[in-house]
Amino acid sequence: MELTDASLLALIALFSLGCQWVAWRFKLPAILFLLLTGIMLGPVTHVLDPDELFGSLLFPLVSLSVAIILFEGSLTLHFDQTKEISTIVRRLVTWGALITWVLISWATHLIFDLNMELSALFGALVVVTGPTVIVPMLRTLRATSRITNVLRWEGIVIDPVGALLAVLVYQWLISSQQFNGQITQTIILFFEVTLVGTLLGAGAAVILAFVMKRHWLPEYLHTFGTLALVVVTFTLSNHLAHESGLLAVTVMGIWLANVKGLNLEEVLAFKEQLTVLLISGLFILLAARLDLDQLLSLGLPALLLLAVIQFVVRPISVFLCSIGTDLKWQERALIAWVGPRGIVAAAVSALFALRLEEIGYEGASTLTALTFSVIIGTVVFQSATARFVALRLGVTEPESRGIVIVGANKIARCLAEALKKQNIPSILIDPSWENISEARMLGLNTLHGNPLSSSVNQKLELGGYGQVLAITPQRDINMLSALHFREEFEDRFVYSVKSEAPRNKSSARHQVSSRFQPSGFGEDEFSFQKLSSLISQGASIRATLITSDYTLERWRTEHQAQRSLLMAVTPEGWLRIISSEKVPVIKAGWTVMSIDKGAKKSEPPAEKQSA
Repeated sequence: MELTDASLLALIALFSLGCQWVAWRFKLPAILFLLLTGIMLGPVTHVLDPDELFGSLLFPLVSLSVAIILFEGSLTLHFDQTKEISTIVRRLVTWGALITWVLISWATHLIFDLNMELSALFGALVVVTGPTVIVPMLRTLRATSRITNVLRWEGIVIDPVGALLAVLVYQWLISSQQFNGQITQTIILFFEVTLVGTLLGAGAAVILAFVMKRHWLPEYLHTFGTLALVVVTFTLSNHLAHESGLLAVTVMGIWLANVKGLNLEEVLAFKEQLTVLLISGLFILLAARLDLDQLLSLGLPALLLLAVIQFVVRPISVFLCSIGTDLKWQERALIAWVGPRGIVAAAVSALFALRLEEIGYEGASTLTALTFSVIIGTVVFQSATARFVALRLGVTEPESRGIVIVGANKIARCLAEALKKQNIPSILIDPSWENISEARMLGLNTLHGNPLSSSVNQKLELGGYGQVLAITPQRDINMLSALHFREEFEDRFVYSVKSEAPRNKSSARHQVSSRFQPSGFGEDEFSFQKLSSLISQGASIRATLITSDYTLERWRTEHQAQRSLLMAVTPEGWLRIISSEKVPVIKAGWTVMSIDKGAKKSEPPAEKQSA
């Protein structure tokens, strides 16, 4: 049965969602599944033919999608953050990027006998790693915090920097093609295109910032207005100077990201969602257009180029950029091992290839196939080997057995002390210096600051932590912290104490929606006020080892009236937080942790007071 156009669009949407879910489930880069799905739908089964489906609209669709993707990526480049990142990251995204570009371009020219212009464009495209491929890999890799921070920040900053480099090289190539290599006219056209793109992008950013700061545009139209202006800027720039649009939107994003006092959080959140949608659909379409025979015909030379990038270019770049730093050789080795290519490389290469094919540039079709082969090769190879290499080098974090506790008040300190005696790592976050000081006097791990602030985000190293417990007297802080940390942890690992709502706000319209409520803490789910009252009256946290003789049922019989379960620790040392709807099956060998309300009864030999 032949599918209608609407059915094909629905199929793309369905497979896009499926690929994103599989990537989330297995903690792998989504780009891998999207590309493989596109190849299966296109050259393998011939179910999807993007050229037939979209016709003359394919090039404008791809162009606008890439423009929005580049704009969203450039919105993350804050110059003030570059002051805080390490020396090696600054070097990797500047000199390291140039070294990578030159070496890959040279290797491509030698291995595939492409002309230097096309080799230079390919080299610029595969400079970029990007957070969309790095972040999922880091979750599986679980490297030490220093390695994780270097790779994460490199991916964030190199995204717009690499895209800008690729756009400039592309503009030079187009200028050269237009004037048949005449250097004077090529330079003039190149600077004309660069000037128009830069001025128009900066001008659009200034106008948008001016309008938003003076509230001439209602807040609910900020996102739509930004998107509309991006499309207009891209189109107008291309009209004034051919192929300058991508540079314009990249400059526009970087400029807006660095305007002081401009709140773009809602715009960026929408752009991130839109980018996920565009990337998912776009990559299936681009992969469906691949010539599988051409991809396979690359053969051994493609494997040789991949080996050069993996084992020669990346190590040389990392080694030169890390000279004079305090990184150990094992850390340098793992950073050199991990550098998968991703979203920007694939999207921009496909767009450039479409344009170059349109003007009859020789070898343009090779550009896309070669870029996709490097993307698939680096993602597959590094996803399969990076964890093993990290373990062999001894640069992995411990298992995520620890817990992040929002709050360093007396209740939080009692819990952290009890967990410390069970060898469960914890970190207490609190803006109150008094609370932090008292926690540090007890030898507890702390972080001073607002848990919702960007500064705490940058300082908080989540390696080794797998759960979050918000335990403050402020109901709103508990809810917001739970929502905030859901970006890093799954919902089932985010908990909060109950906080009593103000009496004058007890009506339904003042209650927090149930879908935003985190899981409660403890089988009785005491409120913060109740726990605080119990602790102040002398209640303590007790740890009891459950054995075949001293079962949980016996414990409940003896202590049900005076104690309430809060947490449990498995024989393997994993922490399980208990709530009214989540009570694990506790067997012999487990240690249960409960709050003792103050009863004075004889204790079994296996029981001890923890705090």
